[in-house]
Amino acid sequence: MLQLNFKGSSVLIYMFSIMSVFSACTGKQGSSATDQGKTEPNKAMESTEVKPENNKATEKALAEEKTILFFGTSLTAGYGLAVNEAFPALIQQKIVEAKLPYKVINAGLSGETSAAGNSRIDWLLKQPVDLLVLELGANDGLRGLPLKETKNNLQQIIDKVRKKNPEVKIVLAGMQIPPSMGTDYAKEFKSLFPELARKNDLVLVPFLLQGVGGVPKLNQGDGIHPTAEGQKILADNVWAALKPIL
Repeated sequence: MLQLNFKGSSVLIYMFSIMSVFSACTGKQGSSATDQGKTEPNKAMESTEVKPENNKATEKALAEEKTILFFGTSLTAGYGLAVNEAFPALIQQKIVEAKLPYKVINAGLSGETSAAGNSRIDWLLKQPVDLLVLELGANDGLRGLPLKETKNNLQQIIDKVRKKNPEVKIVLAGMQIPPSMGTDYAKEFKSLFPELARKNDLVLVPFLLQGVGGVPKLNQGDGIHPTAEGQKILADNVWAALKPIL
């Protein structure tokens, strides 16, 4: 399991910077400062697949290709970066290198809460989904929303995806929040993800930002959204959980 390993005062500075930056990013439902970056604001679903040459073998391969849906916040969308620098696109590169029959769809959206995601997933499920990487909940915690509602929304997303495809595999990206909302709230938030993973038999990434959070050179000027180099570490964190089930 990936473990959080922040030391000293840097974690406090980092955690409190999260509050101000994410609050600014999530002033409106479903939109944020990510829309001002290089990521195109209206692309709620971005395919990062690499298309090979068109021939019969290729057509057969594409027909057998499975879909991985990355569903999350500005971290998934790649705030301030080009689409191909976000960790879902980097995962696609790893898939191509491993010659695995999967295509990646980046459905990250800045400012997304679990409630908004619960509404948006219905539209996304109009296409087949074989594997879901679920990265939602951070904005709920940073806004101090009731965690019972957050947990319920995430559970509904999981249920909807499995109703559409009972064989779907799900990877859940865990997150943590600063103690500004109270230590009990922060502790409950942190435990929310492993609890959902155990209940639903999900693959868990304990902390998506492991190795990146609190490291200035791996974050953009806002101190919270990863740089291109930081996104590479996020990709490694997710790939460690994802690769064994592909």
